[in-house]
Amino acid sequence: MEYKLFKNKIEIYSKQDFNPQHILECGQIFCYQKSQQGYKVFSKDKMAEIIETQDGYQILCDDEKYFENFFDLKTDYSQIKNQLSKFDILKKPIEFGSGIRILRNDVFEVIISFIISANNNIKRIQKIINALKNHCTHGTAFPSLNQLLSFSVEDFYRLGLGYRAPQLYKCLRQLDEQKILQWQSLPTSQLRKNLISLSGVGPKVADCILLFGYGRKDVFPVDTWINKMYNMYYSPLNNREKIANNLVNIFGNLSGYAQQYLFYYQRSST
Repeated sequence: MEYKLFKNKIEIYSKQDFNPQHILECGQIFCYQKSQQGYKVFSKDKMAEIIETQDGYQILCDDEKYFENFFDLKTDYSQIKNQLSKFDILKKPIEFGSGIRILRNDVFEVIISFIISANNNIKRIQKIINALKNHCTHGTAFPSLNQLLSFSVEDFYRLGLGYRAPQLYKCLRQLDEQKILQWQSLPTSQLRKNLISLSGVGPKVADCILLFGYGRKDVFPVDTWINKMYNMYYSPLNNREKIANNLVNIFGNLSGYAQQYLFYYQRSST
């Protein structure tokens, strides 16, 4: 995909492998909003606005190198889609979500966001995250670990976390920002075990953190939509961990990409 970096701006000269609606509404991020001109997306203390042009998109931001990495612009998604298109199950999903790119978001932000996301809907997740941001940073940045450690369980209940309140409270006391970064060097299987040891992190949330936070493409998060898809196209199975293992065996190191195309298509077309 052809693109160019300028001061406070990235210009993308194609719509084939980049579509902000596909990228932001496929379940991998919650800190975004529609704007008059397109979409605004937030990561850590940074913001970018994506505006459609005649031939592509402009990404207006104050840190073009950060967002070049954030949107994974150096990865050739045309090649990935060509490889996955050999699977019949993926032909329609790839066509439907052709502009999906897997974001490289901040690991701590992903961990907290996906603990909040468990058995939750997108509007409520966004409302809770926005409340945390407003309380800690007047909405200008995702809260730090130290800022979130100042919350009591009762504070989290008041913000609408429900049963997740004590889980998040405990998880924050298990985390260390240096340790989270050091985990990047671990093999996926060990990293997954470490994540599942955290309060509020089950197998599906762990796989989401692995994919969207650590960039591990050899995982396949299984939720209701993927469970339904699997039972439509493969043999009936209701064990989600077995489904995830079976799908990783099929798609290998392209599993994370396959999951995003299938999830976005299944959720949007039913």
